[in-house]
Amino acid sequence: MAPSVRLGTAQGRWVLAATIAGSGMAFLDSTVVNVALAQIGDDFDAGFTALQWITNAYTLTLAALILLGGVLGDRLGRRRVFLVGVVWFAVASALCALSPSTEVLIAARALQGIGGALLTPGSLSIISSVFASEDQPRAVGTWAGLSGLSGAVGPFLGGWLVAVDWRLVFLVNLPIAAVVLYGTLRHVPESRDTRDAVKRLDLVGTLAIVASLTGLTWSLTEAGARGWTWPVVLAGVGGVAAGVVFVVVEQRSSHPLVPLEIFKNRVFSATNVATFFVYGALGVYGFLVILQLQVVAGWSPLAAGTAMLPATVLMLLLSSRVGGLASRTGPRVLMTAGILLAAASFALATRIGPDARWLTDVAPSAVLLGLGMSLTVAPLTATVLAAAPEQLSGAASGVNNAVARTAGLLAVAVVPSLAGLSKATTSDPSALQQGFPTAMLIGAGAVLVGAVVSWFGLGREARVQRASDSSAEPVNR
Repeated sequence: MAPSVRLGTAQGRWVLAATIAGSGMAFLDSTVVNVALAQIGDDFDAGFTALQWITNAYTLTLAALILLGGVLGDRLGRRRVFLVGVVWFAVASALCALSPSTEVLIAARALQGIGGALLTPGSLSIISSVFASEDQPRAVGTWAGLSGLSGAVGPFLGGWLVAVDWRLVFLVNLPIAAVVLYGTLRHVPESRDTRDAVKRLDLVGTLAIVASLTGLTWSLTEAGARGWTWPVVLAGVGGVAAGVVFVVVEQRSSHPLVPLEIFKNRVFSATNVATFFVYGALGVYGFLVILQLQVVAGWSPLAAGTAMLPATVLMLLLSSRVGGLASRTGPRVLMTAGILLAAASFALATRIGPDARWLTDVAPSAVLLGLGMSLTVAPLTATVLAAAPEQLSGAASGVNNAVARTAGLLAVAVVPSLAGLSKATTSDPSALQQGFPTAMLIGAGAVLVGAVVSWFGLGREARVQRASDSSAEPVNR
């Protein structure tokens, strides 16, 4: 039975609402916490490296396990795994809100990332598996725009919440999770990859990728504060070695976590390379700009969060329309143009300093970022899914999400060190101001690499709509 849920029906609207709210919860948490970092640093007397770990602990487990989350959904049921992820994420969010110290908060953030790894790929693969093929580009575009919007609205919402108490940025996930559970249980059909249902999970590959990202992240983050001491170097070498082991295991496994043949598709590979550079830079932008506005410019959390509102509004207005446009024009021109606009946004962000004004120094960067990501996110997401067979939609979604999260993880670990920010603190504006422009220019360079890859890697044959495939059969329960 082919995917049959239609976008304009009540069920279709509920499926979209539940999956967008679920993935949006994870996207929201990856940005809303950035607004709270300055206050968390003050409350817990945390240095810059500790603030990096509050961000990276979440991204580390999310990036390391998101591939497993996609495969679990394909094999055990996308709806089932999505529901487990929502509950897990909500419980971990409550633990974050109750944390008495930096160390406990970092551990709770790591638990949050596990929940995000289960629900994020499931949300997109559910859309790809249950909607009729002719509705998938618009559905994916709506998902990409509104899920991305939740990340974009994070700083704005975080500003309001932090003005009361920074712990509210975690507690806000609880009512969202309740709505997602209701919508999913009542309206989302089950789907799975029936051909792969009996295969074993790739636990060796999972352990290898966890070891690789953990070693690399710890090494790159601690190098700025400790220098390249022997423990730091050994952790980095171990991370690289574990990454090589992961590739070897995937090549030889009969049940790989990542089916490497999926990368034989040039469009799929190029889109993921572009994802790596663009989302790595975005991770740095989100982490540093809000800190810069609060610590250096002296803005309140509410003012700093509200500063990015133009990007939020533009993504809300344009992303769904761009998804439909990409189905007619193809993704190449839209993605390249959008990424170039994002690069210009990074360059303009270097103007944000001690006397920053919203209209002249912040708004231009926010507007260009909103325009750029509106043109980029929906075509990029739809292209990744269209390039993979339907029965591997969970794996394809997991790979692309893992690439995006890994990029942000490694970028937040390494770029502050390259820019000389590792010794900065929330009580030392001059140190942050000295390295911030350099970090933004590094981000602009990374985004430009993504533009080059998009233009030359996709080609005119790239499409955002997959041919109908009936191999993954919805299971109504």
